[in-house]
Amino acid sequence: MEEKKIFELSFEKILVRRKRIQRILFMFFRIAAFINCVALFLVVAFIMLKGWKAITWEFLTQPPLDSMTKGGILPCIIGTLCLGIGAIVVALPIGVASAVYLNEYARPGKLLRLIRLGINNLAGVPSVVFGLFGLAFFVIWLKMGESILAGVLTLAALTLPVIIGSTEEALKAVPDTYREASLALGATRWQTIYRVVLPAALPGILTGAILGLSRAAGETAPIMFTAAVYYTPHLPSSLFDQVMALPYHVYVLATAGTNIEATRPLQYGTSLVLIALVLSMNLAAIVWRSRLRKKMK
Repeated sequence: MEEKKIFELSFEKILVRRKRIQRILFMFFRIAAFINCVALFLVVAFIMLKGWKAITWEFLTQPPLDSMTKGGILPCIIGTLCLGIGAIVVALPIGVASAVYLNEYARPGKLLRLIRLGINNLAGVPSVVFGLFGLAFFVIWLKMGESILAGVLTLAALTLPVIIGSTEEALKAVPDTYREASLALGATRWQTIYRVVLPAALPGILTGAILGLSRAAGETAPIMFTAAVYYTPHLPSSLFDQVMALPYHVYVLATAGTNIEATRPLQYGTSLVLIALVLSMNLAAIVWRSRLRKKMK
């Protein structure tokens, strides 16, 4: 009996200790989440406070005027949409196909581990390296010139590791019983993937697409070498045209403008429009993802 009491007391002490450690860790997690939320709120609030006065109908619908000290940012908005959406249109099918092969078809081994190591390393490569790659490969070697197409392909290469990683995790989250039930009913392996696995993993795949879209729309270094131009009043008419883009326009106004102080409100206004544009595209994808999840339940 004494040994039993000693065991119960020691077990209770272990439980109390574990609960205490759990509370401490959860407190750190809450603090970290709170700090991130506060930082995001401060950044957005600062930009809104500085840039809301620049937001007018003319600012959103006119090209830059008077050496970009007046006018609007319509070509920048159109260029950002072309580059961001184009990058996702190119990268999403390739990324999903790559993840399907790695998770559903590839045999475990050294080669598979090496491929995944390469994908993880690519996810951490600075964006300026992708820009130099796009300049050397797409602009010079393939002779695309500085164009929307070269910028889209460069941004697609930039977002591929994110899409592949998130898609593969979404595929791994699909229970194996789904695959086994489909194969038991006589479906082929491809039919199982196409009709069972991919629909079940679609919300997770869209999460990767949202992350990729956010990164593609906000990058400056890759497009300044491959697609973005200092100034053009014209909207793009083909894939081989140069375009203005919101992140590069902010960079130009803040560092190389003819009158940096005079364009300060335009800088904050352009930054605010960029944040709103990225949030709008993300919100649309999130709403679509939530509807798909409701249909699956």
